[in-house]
Amino acid sequence: MYIQDLVNKGGMKMKKIAVLTSGGDAPGMNAAIRAIMRVASRKGVEVYGIYDGYTGLVNGKIEKLKNIDVSEILSRGGTILGSSRLPEFKEDQVQMQAINQLKERGIEGLIVIGGDGTYRGALELSQKGICCVGIPGTIDNDINGTDETIGFHTALYNIVDAVNKLRDTSSSHHRCFVIEVMGNHKDSLALYSGIACGSEFIITKNTGYDEDYIIQMMDYYEKQQGKKHAIIIASEKMIDVEKLAERISKETHFSGRSIVLGHIQRGGSPVPQDRILASQMGQYAVELLLNHQSGYCVCKKDNHIVARKIEDALNDVSEIQERMYQLFNELV
Repeated sequence: MYIQDLVNKGGMKMKKIAVLTSGGDAPGMNAAIRAIMRVASRKGVEVYGIYDGYTGLVNGKIEKLKNIDVSEILSRGGTILGSSRLPEFKEDQVQMQAINQLKERGIEGLIVIGGDGTYRGALELSQKGICCVGIPGTIDNDINGTDETIGFHTALYNIVDAVNKLRDTSSSHHRCFVIEVMGNHKDSLALYSGIACGSEFIITKNTGYDEDYIIQMMDYYEKQQGKKHAIIIASEKMIDVEKLAERISKETHFSGRSIVLGHIQRGGSPVPQDRILASQMGQYAVELLLNHQSGYCVCKKDNHIVARKIEDALNDVSEIQERMYQLFNELV
C-alpha cells in the first residue's frame, strides 16, 4: 500500500495520538518522533509522548508534546522518550491497563517504534480496538517485511569505523582480529560489515561454524596468498571469540586477538540515511493513523515506503540476505 493509495475511511478525524519507543534504542528514533510531532501538529492533531515504552504506557507516564520538545533532536542518538522491555505486556490485564490510560486522556491512535516484540504489543492493542501503527526501529535490521530498519545504518557505520582502526594495527603486527558484533543471533550486521570491511570470514547462524576449517584457511591465506593480517566477524551468541582467537595464536602464524564491540554500536549521532528513513516512516505512520489504518506497520520495500499488515510483515521472508551472502562469498 503506497501513501498515495490511502483512502480516508470517512471516520471522525483524530484529535489526539501518542508515540512510544520500545525495546533496544536505535539511532534515528528521535528523528521519527520529530517527524510524527511536526506532521501531526500541522494537521491540527495533538501528539502525546509516552515515556519508557510499554511500561510507561501501563503506568501512565504520558505527556503532551510541544514543537520545542522535538527541536534539536534530529542529530541525537537514543530516544528522548526512553525505552524498556515489558514481557508482562502479553497479559490481557496489563494490556487493559494500557488501554485505559489512553482512553482516560482521549488518545485515539498510537504509533510504536521498535522491534518485533514492540510490533506484537501493537498488534494486541489493535485487536482490542486501539488504532495502532508500527515503525521498525532496531539496529539489528531483523524485522521481517522491511528491507531496512531505523538505526541499522548507523550501527553498521560504527562497526566499519571500528574495524578500519583495528585493521591498521592488525596489518602492523601480523594479527587476526576476531570481532563480535551485535545482532542477537541475527546476521545483518555481521553480513553487511563483513562485505564493507573485506573480512576473511563471517560467522552467523546461516554460515554455521566450522572452527577446524577456519584454522586451515588461515594457514592457506598466509602461505598461499601472502596475507599479513585477517579479520573475522561473528554475530553475538554464535561463538566464544576469545577461544577462537587463542586457537588462532596457537595453531597458525597469526597473532589472534578478540574484540567485543558491544554497545558502542548503538551510540552516536544517526547517519543521514537513518535520519531520512526515520523521517519518511514517521510521516507515513501519521498518515496511516489519520486514515484509521490500524494493525499496520511501515516498511521500506524496493526503495518505496509502504504499509503492510503486521501479521504479514512478521511472517515475511527476506530475499535480500541470500543475495548478500552470495556477494560475500564471491568477494572473499
